Amino acid sequence: MKRILLGFSTTLFLAAALSGAPLALTAQTTNKTNADKTAAGKTADSEKPAKGGPFHGKLAAVDKVAKTITVGKRTFQITSETKLKKAGKPATLDDGVVGETVSGYVKPAPDGKLMATTVTFGPKPVTDPTEKPKASGTTEQK
Repeated sequence: MKRILLGFSTTLFLAAALSGAPLALTAQTTNKTNADKTAAGKTADSEKPAKGGPFHGKLAAVDKVAKTITVGKRTFQITSETKLKKAGKPATLDDGVVGETVSGYVKPAPDGKLMATTVTFGPKPVTDPTEKPKASGTTEQK
């Protein structure tokens, strides 16, 4: 009888010790600071990498000195290769009016910035639907 009670209490003791071990392990923290996370290559920006593609929205800001435009919360770099248009005609950063519609295409640069390849200030120019496109290589006979 003593042997059964001793075996049972030993088993109970081991079960209690093993069930408490995971709780003690989960209570530990790493206490890493932001500097440690940055050193490990994890930053707030790396959670959502910059992607290229079209954009559309309201022009929030134009910085002529830094040559950037802000659409919503995203800022795009304007380069010498960026094609700027307004009403279907070539434009400059001076033509951008805060609050108006802007659209275009961006691609990520190696340094992580978004470089605008095309920017259109204002709405798309409306083409006359009665105008027929000219067919190339054909001539009309009267």
